[in-house]
Amino acid sequence: MKGYTGKYLLVNLTSRKISSERLDEGMAANFIGGYGFGARTLYDHVPAGVEALSPDNVLAFWTGPLAGTIAPVSSKYAVFARSPLTGVFGFGIASGGFATELKSAGWDGIIFRGKSDKPTYFFVDDDNAELRDASRLSGGTTWETEEAIREELGDDAIRVAAIGPAGERLVRIGNITNDRNRQIGRTGMGAVMGSKSLKAVAVRGTRDVEVADMDNLMKFAMELNERCQGPKTEKYRIYGTPANVLVHNKLGGLPSYNFQRGTFEYAEEVSGERMLQTHVRKIVACTNCSIACDHVNEVKEGPYKGTVASMDYESLNMFGPCCGVRDLNAITKAVEISDTLGVDTISAGVIIAWAMECYEKGILSSEEVDGLDLRFGNGEAMIEALKRLCLREGNLGNLLAEGTRRASEIVGKGSEKFAIQCKGMEWGAYSMRSLKTATLGFATSIRGADYLRSGSYQVDVRGQVDRFKLDYSRGKIVYDGENQYAIIDSLIICKFARGIFDSFDELAKLYTLATGIEMTGAQLVLAGERIHNLAKCFNVRQGASRKDDYPPPRAFEEEMQDDVVKGAKITREEYDEALDGYYDARGWTREGIPTKKKLMELGLKKEAEEIGARVEVPHRRG
Repeated sequence: MKGYTGKYLLVNLTSRKISSERLDEGMAANFIGGYGFGARTLYDHVPAGVEALSPDNVLAFWTGPLAGTIAPVSSKYAVFARSPLTGVFGFGIASGGFATELKSAGWDGIIFRGKSDKPTYFFVDDDNAELRDASRLSGGTTWETEEAIREELGDDAIRVAAIGPAGERLVRIGNITNDRNRQIGRTGMGAVMGSKSLKAVAVRGTRDVEVADMDNLMKFAMELNERCQGPKTEKYRIYGTPANVLVHNKLGGLPSYNFQRGTFEYAEEVSGERMLQTHVRKIVACTNCSIACDHVNEVKEGPYKGTVASMDYESLNMFGPCCGVRDLNAITKAVEISDTLGVDTISAGVIIAWAMECYEKGILSSEEVDGLDLRFGNGEAMIEALKRLCLREGNLGNLLAEGTRRASEIVGKGSEKFAIQCKGMEWGAYSMRSLKTATLGFATSIRGADYLRSGSYQVDVRGQVDRFKLDYSRGKIVYDGENQYAIIDSLIICKFARGIFDSFDELAKLYTLATGIEMTGAQLVLAGERIHNLAKCFNVRQGASRKDDYPPPRAFEEEMQDDVVKGAKITREEYDEALDGYYDARGWTREGIPTKKKLMELGLKKEAEEIGARVEVPHRRG
């Protein structure tokens, strides 16, 4: 095969056995890479009932067929496991140079099983792979670990993916960091890594990745690079994703004060435009990226002087408006702490915002928050709460480290209503009641509340639908978006480049030029549907059903009070109609279970027998 290396590493951390396994062309063509390979791995290797933080869970690193080639915005890898935060399908994707390095070393992926009896890290050096002692790295930050491993191995070019103290202490939102500012952020993959006593994965590769048609791939890649420099990516290049702050504030879709509001009275002070004037030190690109969206902030004065952090919209919003904080210095510090100690910024911000609301409403006492003045807008208290969360320090730290779903169950007293999560994962930076198609997409996501599974927010933000209504037709919008994103996350390419492709046929062309495997746009879409259904089968086997595809109570029970969206909320009747439309578009039952017929159509024969419901779906409407 071309594009692929045709092999992956299987590592048993308990026995310390390392083996090379073959990747066949059938697996490649049917599941593409990245997300597809991860879905296949989890379904095949993680049976029902396996605890996420037990040695029986797997931790799988997968690249895509384009990583290491000249295809633009393709240096990405993904990590998969049963999530300790949600209990269902867990994964995250990161950019940087790690994926390219792993492919250059000759490997499409790595699957870890078991648990090491001591802190360890895994080093891949082309064909050589070994487990090395990481005892001296224990407790180190992600940045310190990356530097220490490079120093130990005597090569500054080695790529390292590492966890921080949060992952070691099994904080359920623990992440994995590579290249300092790139994270496998969501669903707690860092905690799974920590549960295996695996501190880091280091890679050095020296080979070129072979492609099927270099001349035509080069021509097409040059054309795509020109498109990446065009108007469809302009806002990312100039302001980065923080440009979305004012856009969403104008729409009343900017989550503020733990999603109580959709506008933030200090939005200008934390906008991408203001950030560019006062905080951006440099703008950088990932390996083989012609967009360059990463805006790195530096705090130049005050108590957080010297703080440096890569800033995106989600992180800025969750530590900013969602917590009522208007100080860009404090927000930047919170992101730096998250990146170095190793937690997901989105979940961390929402968890702290939940605690702030509970504190202000008297549900959490001063004693329960360790004496912090944990009010909305208090940046110092937010930072202190974050440190305790990352390190599981004190009563507050241990509580918040469990995530909002578990924390609200522990606290009770109605705090569950303020836990802005779905399937246990905290909501992203999109308001629920004023962006209703987005809400359907978030809630039906296979990994929990997630804007990166369908892009359903786009039709709301662009005004392509009435964002204050939900109906049966929205289900098809989410369905189409999920299939598209399944393809993007399997190839794997950057979602910021999705607009530069004119059709699925162009994506298929890119795949064929790299791999030599003939693929049409229609076949690629079918693969995307197959991949998503396989991931859903994993969730169903873990007990997921319709009950897990609803937004949090705030979406239904409280009207918004912002002037621009006053009175907005979701009725259960309209949501149920939209959810039915989604299930019907998918060919699933109204309980959200893939049918045997649908799975057979997708070539998922084993899953059809094990998971597929033996009923027909209702006749589709509209």
